[in-house]
Amino acid sequence: MLKNISTLCFFALLFWACEAPTEATSDSSETKENPINTEETPAEYAIVIHGGAGTILRSDLTPEQDAAYREALNKALDIGEEILKNGGTSIDAVEQTIHFMEDSPLFNAGKGAVFNHEGHNEMDASLMMGNDRMAGAVGGVSNIKHPISAARAVMEKSPHVLLTGKGAEQFAADQNLEIVDPSYFYTQRRWDALQNALAREKEEGEAQVELDHNERKKGTVGCVALDKEGNIVAGTSTGGMTNKRWNRLGDSPIIGAGTFADNATCGVSCTGHGEFFIRWAVAYDVAARMAYKGIDINTAASEVINEELVKAGGEGGLIALDKMGNITMPFNSEGMYRGYAKPGERVVAIYKE
Repeated sequence: MLKNISTLCFFALLFWACEAPTEATSDSSETKENPINTEETPAEYAIVIHGGAGTILRSDLTPEQDAAYREALNKALDIGEEILKNGGTSIDAVEQTIHFMEDSPLFNAGKGAVFNHEGHNEMDASLMMGNDRMAGAVGGVSNIKHPISAARAVMEKSPHVLLTGKGAEQFAADQNLEIVDPSYFYTQRRWDALQNALAREKEEGEAQVELDHNERKKGTVGCVALDKEGNIVAGTSTGGMTNKRWNRLGDSPIIGAGTFADNATCGVSCTGHGEFFIRWAVAYDVAARMAYKGIDINTAASEVINEELVKAGGEGGLIALDKMGNITMPFNSEGMYRGYAKPGERVVAIYKE
């Protein structure tokens, strides 16, 4: 009898050991970069940001520059996380976070915007709500201090989705948004980048808008947030491409290409070679794969960035989060300024780590 009881106890313990959940390894780079939430309840809140993707190598940045970018990314996360953890809305978190990045000369948006072929700044931005798919965007604006706020105003105060050029600027002024002299956006670094691109163009005899390899596709800032009400909002803002011509627009102001949000699937903000992101409808494609294939956000985003775009020859990355607070930040370039925060977790990264 005792032998039978001992045998039963042994198998019971064995069954319990096999079924007991194992603790995730917090030092895993995969866990940190793609922190999948396996709980049945969503994260209380979550926020993820990017500051552009491209040829970003450790050798390109001095220790001081590296520290400056990391500090800026952390400050941006501080702003958004403070709003979210205090019960604020995801749209406010996204707008205010991007405000900070638009004010920083480190990033190709707002104050740090690059110059076009004529030596002017032309900025684009878009914003989308996940609860009802309402969206707003502006393109080719030159005097709006915070283009992301203009995108929000288009969504909330006009019957349209996308306004461009002088009309968008007039609309922003009518909404009492902050208008500045175009000289506000001048920075020596961006001006020098344009001069280098023009010199290379003249030397090679090429009438092209593609920029110098070391400056190429580093632009754009973006933010996606999930608030305590379960609403997802995505926003993107950019200065576009150095030496661009003919009022070129990239993917950043295009809903479904550079920005997309749907509470049922995910929110996405993209950065990279905009022409490819437009033609492959990258932001929407991530959400569509989740909806139609029933796959998770990390798998969907990786398929788009690391398979479809690579086959097409497109370079860049994206940030995304879903209704559970799962976050993914894939990129196929050498680096991407990026980071996320949710209760008890924070990651800021630049290189392939």
